[in-house]
Amino acid sequence: MQNNSSLSVSLQKIAVVIMGIALLVLPILYTSLTTDPFTLPKQIVIAVAAAVAVIVYGISMIADRKMFFRGTPFDIAVLLFIIVAFASAVFAVNRIDSLTSFFPLLFAVLFYFSITNLVKKENDIVFLVSALVIGALVSTLLSVFQFFNIYLLPFADTHSQGFTTYGSFLDQAIYLAIVLPLASYLAFPLFQSNGILANKRTLLMHRDGSSGQMSRAIVFAFAAFVLLIGLLITLFELFTTQKPLILPFATGFQTAFASISQDTTLLKSFLLGSGFGTYLTDFTRFKSASYNMDQTLWSVTFVRSTSFFLELIATTGFLGALSFLFLVYRVIKQKVFFLPLVIALLAAFLLPFSPVIVTLLFVILGIFASLLALHHPNKFPTFEFHFVAFNQGLVNATQEGSTSRQHSSRFLPSVVFIIILALVGIVGYFTFEYLQSDMVFEQSLVAARENKAQDTYDLQRQAISIFPYRDLYYTVFSQTNLALANSLAASQPKNKKPDTTVQNTILQLIQQSITAGRAAVSVAPETASDWNNLSSIYRSLIGFGQNADAYAIATAQQAIALDPKNPQQYINLGGIYYQLGQWDNAITQFTYAWNAKSDYANAYYNLGHAYEAKGDLNNALQAFQVVQQLVAGNKANSDKISAEIKALQNKINSQSQGNSSNSATNNQQAGSNASNQQLKVSTPPATLPKISPKAEIPGPSVSPVPSNPLPSTAPKTTSTVTPKP
Repeated sequence: MQNNSSLSVSLQKIAVVIMGIALLVLPILYTSLTTDPFTLPKQIVIAVAAAVAVIVYGISMIADRKMFFRGTPFDIAVLLFIIVAFASAVFAVNRIDSLTSFFPLLFAVLFYFSITNLVKKENDIVFLVSALVIGALVSTLLSVFQFFNIYLLPFADTHSQGFTTYGSFLDQAIYLAIVLPLASYLAFPLFQSNGILANKRTLLMHRDGSSGQMSRAIVFAFAAFVLLIGLLITLFELFTTQKPLILPFATGFQTAFASISQDTTLLKSFLLGSGFGTYLTDFTRFKSASYNMDQTLWSVTFVRSTSFFLELIATTGFLGALSFLFLVYRVIKQKVFFLPLVIALLAAFLLPFSPVIVTLLFVILGIFASLLALHHPNKFPTFEFHFVAFNQGLVNATQEGSTSRQHSSRFLPSVVFIIILALVGIVGYFTFEYLQSDMVFEQSLVAARENKAQDTYDLQRQAISIFPYRDLYYTVFSQTNLALANSLAASQPKNKKPDTTVQNTILQLIQQSITAGRAAVSVAPETASDWNNLSSIYRSLIGFGQNADAYAIATAQQAIALDPKNPQQYINLGGIYYQLGQWDNAITQFTYAWNAKSDYANAYYNLGHAYEAKGDLNNALQAFQVVQQLVAGNKANSDKISAEIKALQNKINSQSQGNSSNSATNNQQAGSNASNQQLKVSTPPATLPKISPKAEIPGPSVSPVPSNPLPSTAPKTTSTVTPKP
């Protein structure tokens, strides 16, 4: 910039250095201090670097007495994309989950704009690219050594061939595939004769003399070679030892379009989707029944779609997908083949993206935009904005350098800086609170593993008090309270009523467990697992709390409404009915379970025991025979069901010999025997002892249930079971 003050130039250099450091450590950073040791630390580094960069941008404008902004062909598309993503988060049902996922995306976009507006020289671009390459190189060397059982990191949990600082070999492969061409560009500039400019030799030519270019070329040639070796090893690991679980394309496509066309809030879902970062809810609600036929994946719950683009359709709707396609169009329109960006965009349509890969996409886009502006200054100029009279439009935009410094004012830059500071301050505050609470929560998990009950309880309460917006905290805290209540009740002498203090403590823990469970579903009302958790709490209180059975059933039904194609959901509800002795209702739910997945042995197993408990031994035998066919390849299960079939046949023979008068006694014994044999009927992990009168407990505040809570093919209650081959 021709008119930059020395302070502005110095600040911008500092910002570039900080961004370079962030890109250097991005692929390497790993810490066990957070619940997610891979992604969250990387997100924090990018957030800090982006925040510093935009603040420096604001201070530079004040120092120069002008507001400047360098236009690139991608700015409008990026702005539209981030606005749509934010709108989808604001209108999401799981709003907190969506906003939590949105903020890292916001920092990635701020990083993009920081690159395009603060990186003004070719040396700066080379520095950022070098930081990216070196960071990827270090992570690659770690991975290569890991492959040969040489562990350089001092942490015990990193000492395995399957460890990678990216968290998965798929993310590592995508990252290396994008960064590898950057190293090649710096190593082999002659290959770029047809690069970004027809009249320039290279895309990233750093003109520091032939000897300097040769030295740098040798260094980056070595880096490119190591990255290539690392990529090949990663791909080998990816297809052999750590095969990635990727949602099949058919399921990803189906859930994406079902989520924007079948939701109860049709217009909102069509335009904005379920909310950025909330694909989990789309998957559980809208996956097809045929998904259960995949023997490998049917029990896996996916938080990412088949590809980043399909995930955008589901979570940000038509507008989000359209804004991303507009961004791709703007890239294609430049008619410049920048290989790293091409790979990133192709991968977005073919593979799932983690938040780190999304960040890398915007970093590469920012570097590409800066290169275009650097080599085409007339086509992509830097504009200066000045405050003028009202009758002239308040703000006037001119190209940089066309306005005298004497006519500049700090008013407009100061206003913009205040806005930047407010934005960074608000987002930064919640980001810091989130990080602090996450670290405290991780300490509670460590304490739990060490059986330090009091520390676990105290640390989880502290984490919630710091950031009371995360459903995971409430879910785990609810189970901690329930476990403490069960432990305290179990420690009391048998046949002796606990004293008043112990009773009050147990009741307080129970109340806190329910309150935390209710808070989880309030924060994330469309998350089926949170409703399952609340149902399990009420189920543990059957016989202890008033209306606990009704509450357990209602919350289990809500979980089914949010995950209607999952057979385990029906087994959970059927297990509650089984526990209550409501055999017909249990049979209905277990029938729904095998209807959802016709080869699910546990559904028939539960169904058989429900029939047996009811006294319908012939149907029970037929169900057990189906189980026997389905588990023929598993010796332990086969031996178990064979023994139960033999016992059941003996019981049928006894009844046929005139012992039917004891059917009521036999029914009771069947239920008891089922419990003693630890059947796979869904049971609570522990139940509090029955008390009279029952304690008053708060009920759930059930959110509206989506239409069609049961599978569309769910059968009516039947009285017979036909064994399937």
